[in-house]
Amino acid sequence: MRERLLTGIPRERPATEQRPKERDAFFDNAKYLAIVLVAVGHAWEPLRDGSRAVSALYLLVYAFHMPAFIVVSGYFSRNFDGSPGRLRRLVTGLVVPYVVFETAYTFFTRWTDQVPDRPVSLLDPLYLTWFLVALFVWRLTTPLWQRVRHPLPLALAVAMLATLTPSIGDDLDLQRVLQFLPYFVLGLLMKPEHFQVVRRRAARVVAVPVFAGALVAAYWAVPRMSGAWFYHRDSARELGGPAWSGPVMTLVVFGCSLLLVGCFFALVPGRRTWFTALGAGTLYGYLLHGFLVQGARFWGWYGPAWVHGPLGVGAVALVAAVVVTVLCTPPVRRALRGVVEPEMRWAFRRDAVQPGRA
Repeated sequence: MRERLLTGIPRERPATEQRPKERDAFFDNAKYLAIVLVAVGHAWEPLRDGSRAVSALYLLVYAFHMPAFIVVSGYFSRNFDGSPGRLRRLVTGLVVPYVVFETAYTFFTRWTDQVPDRPVSLLDPLYLTWFLVALFVWRLTTPLWQRVRHPLPLALAVAMLATLTPSIGDDLDLQRVLQFLPYFVLGLLMKPEHFQVVRRRAARVVAVPVFAGALVAAYWAVPRMSGAWFYHRDSARELGGPAWSGPVMTLVVFGCSLLLVGCFFALVPGRRTWFTALGAGTLYGYLLHGFLVQGARFWGWYGPAWVHGPLGVGAVALVAAVVVTVLCTPPVRRALRGVVEPEMRWAFRRDAVQPGRA
């Protein structure tokens, strides 16, 4: 200490005391804005009947909000190597929340849907819990996708074949797991410089007219095609199309979604904003907002005629955005960390605990 005071030269930090790498505000902003769009899309669903404009907005949002979220999820799964610590986080961060919220949504919808005998089935994800199953499967297979020669074409082939196989059924919502797989694999392949391309000013300028054109195209498509192609939960036969339409629409939808995802990323601010910190709590917002959306129907909030007009559509979107924002805040995360991100050190051997914390 005396030597440091005399020389004025600070002592170098040991390797074990290096400051943690700061989070990139861009990705936290992207996750927050994507989860807001997820909540808004769910809130708009009951307003689609009889409104072509709302259906067009709904179709536009569904064309890119989950793909964007999945691409980011894949990007941050690049370091998954199957080590004990990462497997521990896989269990505590995905399996445990899935069991908890699958059970909670089952009991909640027994009341709201008036289905008292609805069984608790961990093999048939209810409502939005399918994403936890999908992310669990995708991350487990990450080492495989990082070792094959052409991962993205292979993932697209898997998705295309899934549309030809109605016998896959609803177990673990495997249709969605397989059909959304290319977006996750794309995220695995992306590097920071790829995101820099869409963060340029030229990309932001182009993004606005592209979204405007996409909204016009969605308005045209609403009475002419099924928006269920963007849900990725059914085979071609289940959507009433010929077998060949499944692989074709997989490629068409993938191309459209990627274009809109790129435009979405172009409009995401790269600087720190008031909502940047909320990006770390998007899983909480995702898992919790469904209770309000399900309850809103039961409580009759969509009953008044004005709710189905332009003012009501805007009000519903605003309420959904505010609610999901609150659910991403630190107080909510602290209160529910025990079920969404439990430590569970008691369940694992010591060699898995320290790497998991890291």
